[in-house]
Amino acid sequence: MKIVIASKNPVKINATKEAFLKVFSSTAFEFEGVSVPSDVSDQPMSSAEALKGAINRTEKSSTEILDADYYVGLEGGVEDCDGKMYSFAWVAVRDNHGKMGTGKTGEFVLPPKVRELILNGIELGNADDIVFGKSNSKQTNGAIGILTNDIIDRAALYTPAVIFALIPFVKPELY
Repeated sequence: MKIVIASKNPVKINATKEAFLKVFSSTAFEFEGVSVPSDVSDQPMSSAEALKGAINRTEKSSTEILDADYYVGLEGGVEDCDGKMYSFAWVAVRDNHGKMGTGKTGEFVLPPKVRELILNGIELGNADDIVFGKSNSKQTNGAIGILTNDIIDRAALYTPAVIFALIPFVKPELY
């Protein structure tokens, strides 16, 4: 079974691999990452915008590579609410017949300094690198890894959301 991930980011690829291997444990897979635009802001500033980005990535990847069984789009986002900024990601999975499933990660509050940088137009990954003195953290442990001392890294945050997005394919009789 061929799975196309609408990203070259190793975190997103690994989370997708782990989820598919858990959900369809007796299936052999081929995974391929492809860079496609999300057609939303570089830093989605709402849940709705991040969901749209994940769906857009899924749809665009299906036009780039035509022979896959599933297409997966992952889009991180933030949302400011009552003076706090929450971080999360949406996942969209589409099969080769056009059926779609979506799932969202858990949310967590970003530190005020990171929030301030994001509100000034800096993308979350770059804001994390500035505040925490890291380099390219969005392709490793991400904000969640930094803030939890790697108890939960970015891939571990994303994997359940990929599994949630696969529910309509696990229980097709219900969807």
